[in-house]
Amino acid sequence: MYVAVKGGERAIANAHALLAKRGAGGEEGRIGLAQLRDQMGVLVARVMNEGSLCDPDLAAKALLQAQGDVLEAITLLRSYRTTLPRFGVTEPLDTAGLPSERRVSATFKDVPGGQQLGATFDYTHRLLADELATPPVPEPDADLDEPMPRVTDLLGRDALVEPDRPEGWADPDPGDLTRESTTFPMTRAERLQALARGDEGFLLSLGYSTQRGFGNTHPFVGEVRVGEVEVVFDAPEIGHEIPIGRIEVTECQMVNQFVGSAERPPQFTRGYGLAFGRAERKAMSMSLVDRALRKDEFGERAVSPAQDEEFVIAHSDNVQATGFVEHLKLPHYVDFQAELGLIRRLREEHDDCP
Repeated sequence: MYVAVKGGERAIANAHALLAKRGAGGEEGRIGLAQLRDQMGVLVARVMNEGSLCDPDLAAKALLQAQGDVLEAITLLRSYRTTLPRFGVTEPLDTAGLPSERRVSATFKDVPGGQQLGATFDYTHRLLADELATPPVPEPDADLDEPMPRVTDLLGRDALVEPDRPEGWADPDPGDLTRESTTFPMTRAERLQALARGDEGFLLSLGYSTQRGFGNTHPFVGEVRVGEVEVVFDAPEIGHEIPIGRIEVTECQMVNQFVGSAERPPQFTRGYGLAFGRAERKAMSMSLVDRALRKDEFGERAVSPAQDEEFVIAHSDNVQATGFVEHLKLPHYVDFQAELGLIRRLREEHDDCP
């Protein structure tokens, strides 16, 4: 047993050395941290969201260390996050006045403040370019300081969409899923927290399933915004709120149909998504799944996976999923020998039967 342990240690050390060699880069050298952070902003945003830590530099560093393995980078970032001290909780982000670099609505052509395409792949031709040259950026036509009220607020004036906050509703202090165990049923705030750090691909598939009839929703993108918002911290020792910086976020308000009931008139309902950085696909997927999981609020039957809270939340965490799947390639010699012995005994008994 001692010899086997020593041999395993040498094998692991050699594996680490080979891994470092492969990640060292070729003749042109290693990718710079700033290059990855600035040119791979969408990828960095995904690692920040699913790693539960808004820090582009650390997310880029994790990606470099993981050699581009997104799930490994997310695991590295979450592990580092557990070592950080916690000083308090910031105030809720005020996204109502979010100065948008990008703001689009699929519900109205002309909206106050105008449509702002910003930086998007939506209208590109999806052809590989020979050179990744940077074209000149034209001056914006619209006044970026013009107010941009939310589309859902415009619908809310005529009670055509459910209110953002129900009458008499008090904003509860949401739990912290990184410090507390998950219990079902969850509040909507806790669900949104879990979806924000959930795997983008998993949520995308679930959101897609709701559009194909497995979720009882017919969605419209009320609005997608990308821009920087101020983060405010309430410091008890100072006695007042102080701004501590600005972060880039993506917000999606999804508008869904609702036929009404005896207690509620027909009106549109909401799905919501908020993510760090440029993460439109993530925010949109979040909003689709968020609306599907609100089935109990509207008296809808749960007939699809996207409407099953425990199924969605328990399987959306890619760090847990990765660990559970990849642990299968680690030694299971004792377990397998036990199963092998059982199968042999059963076969012997089967062969002895007349």
